[in-house]
Amino acid sequence: MALRLRRVITGHDGNGRAVVKIDEVATHVFSGRPGATACNVWTTEGFPVDNDGDADLGQRKAGTTLPNGTIFRVIEFAPGLAARNHRTDSIDYIVVISGEIDMELDDSVVHLKAGDVMVQRGTIHNWVNQGSAPCVLAVVLIDAKSVEAGGKRLPAVG
Repeated sequence: MALRLRRVITGHDGNGRAVVKIDEVATHVFSGRPGATACNVWTTEGFPVDNDGDADLGQRKAGTTLPNGTIFRVIEFAPGLAARNHRTDSIDYIVVISGEIDMELDDSVVHLKAGDVMVQRGTIHNWVNQGSAPCVLAVVLIDAKSVEAGGKRLPAVG
């Protein structure tokens, strides 16, 4: 199943009135690994965020983080997707939109299903879909310092 996502983005017209600037089915869907497709809904750089301008910041190329920024991304994980053990220098707010998925940590696994929410705080992890249907996550990735734990720095990897 291909990720199909309608994006509605608001802004202002020349008179300062609130308007819808973008209302579309996103075509800038990408794959980071076999079995995973994603779409950046919107991105920002800097705090506080600058809401001025007309650029489509969902089209910005971004990895797992943007320096001093955020990424609002929707990801679809197919059953049996390829493994990718990784850690990001970010705090991630995650909502399971549909399906089910396991998140593997160093010595444990947490099972998530539609409606569950998670805060991912720079831990090494892997997403595994052992079900028969795709799992869709809405994720907000916010740039963060590398984690320090057990007396050592744990930077982004994978």
